[in-house]
Order: sequence, then structure tokens, then C-alpha cells
Amino acid sequence: MPAGIALDERDILVEREPTGIAVVRLNRPARRNAVTYAMWLRLGELFGQLASDSTVRAVILTGNGGCFSAGADITEFDELRADAAAAERYEAAGETCTKQLAALPKPTVAAIGGPCMGGGLSLAEACDFRVADRSALFSVPAARLGIVYNVAECRDLLALVGLARAKRMLFSGARFDAAEASRLGIVDELADDALAAAHELLAPMVDNAPLAIAGMKLVLHAIAAGEVAARAPAIAAAIGRAAGSADHREGVKAFAERRKPAFQGR
Repeated sequence: MPAGIALDERDILVEREPTGIAVVRLNRPARRNAVTYAMWLRLGELFGQLASDSTVRAVILTGNGGCFSAGADITEFDELRADAAAAERYEAAGETCTKQLAALPKPTVAAIGGPCMGGGLSLAEACDFRVADRSALFSVPAARLGIVYNVAECRDLLALVGLARAKRMLFSGARFDAAEASRLGIVDELADDALAAAHELLAPMVDNAPLAIAGMKLVLHAIAAGEVAARAPAIAAAIGRAAGSADHREGVKAFAERRKPAFQGR
């Protein structure tokens, strides 16, 4: 953490469940879980750590207090985005965070209730799936704040809703309720309890082979980004690693024996 930037450790809580699911909770309910600069930095570090933690099979990102996140904490902007150079540093912290989340080689789900706006929505977009309860409210207020949603954020929104709808959201800053967000493609599933629905969604995934999931996530992201050729060595390595793994041998053996496989991630 850079000098002068302090993180309250209570602002981000992590629960590692026996199932292999790690639940990451934004925990500033009095501020509607607005994300501070220190939190962007810490979340980026945390997602990198979870990526290499073999005991974690999947990640849920959510917020405490009936709110996912109202976005970046704008009370810091006068100090931390005071000029173009400072704004660039701030944006780099947020972009690194969302890139680390998107690159997690494990299934990720945003469990959304209440406001999910601006930087909060960029976090949700970086997850593989988004489930929401009917209290969820979505918006990108960048145009109302005089800032530009960055390339990664625009790309992720575009992938979810398409060009015309992305323009509508970004140019207007309009708010959308959960039903409209579902119709637009932002939300994959509506539920009475978003966190419970996120667990249910992940249940069959955490039992499957981690190397296979990581490899297929890599392939899908490369296809979506038009980077198959650029990522070809990494894709080939992932395919080879899975094919030569003990998990592959266990999967074949379990199929022949008509039993549930016990994958170890190696």
C-alpha cells in the first residue's frame, strides 16, 4: 500500500467456506459500500491471492448492509483525482483490480442487492456471472461526474448489453431496476436471495476439475477478446496441463466406475 494510503481492514471481509467458495464482502454499509482508493488496491491484491489459492474453487463478491456498492467513494476525488496525473493513478488502481477479478481462473459471481453503480457495476461486470435480488439498482453516473468510463469498463459493459444499450447507459446515467437490468443482459438471474442463488449457481462448478475450468475460462476470454493467436501459447499450456493432470485420470476412472470424481486441482 503506498505511503499515506490507509486501509481499514474491516472494509473488506473474506470468508473461506468448507465447500471451497470464498465470499468477499464489501463492508462499508454506512457509505453504501463505496470503494475507497485503498480498497481498490487491496481488492486487486486479494483477487491475485485467491487466484493462486488451491483451496479456493470459486469466488462470490457481495456487499453487506443490503447494498452491493454505490461505486467509487467520491469524497476522495478532490484529493486523489485532483489533476490528470492523479486521476490516471486512481484509474490504474481500479483497472488493475477489475482485471485481476476478471482473470481469476475460477468461477466468480457477483451477488447483488441494492445499489450497484459506477465502480460497483464495473466490479460486477468483471465477474463471470451476476445474480440479483429485486432491490438491485444499476447505473453508470460517469457522464454526470464528468469522467470517462475506462476501456476495460466499457468493454465489459458492451459485452453484456451491446453497443446501443451501452451508449444509452453511459450517455444518460439513467438508473435501471433489477427487472430492466435482467432484460438488458446485465443480470443473469433474479432471485429472492442473491447470495443463496450465487451459492446454488456455483455448487456444481466447485465439484468439477479446477484445471479444466481455468483452461476453458482462458479460451473463452481469448475468443471474446479476439486474442486467440496472442494467447495461443498460454492456451496450449492450459490444455496440456489439464490433459496430463491427475484430475483427468481421476475423471476418466470415476466415469468408468460410475461414481463422483474427487478432483484435487492437480
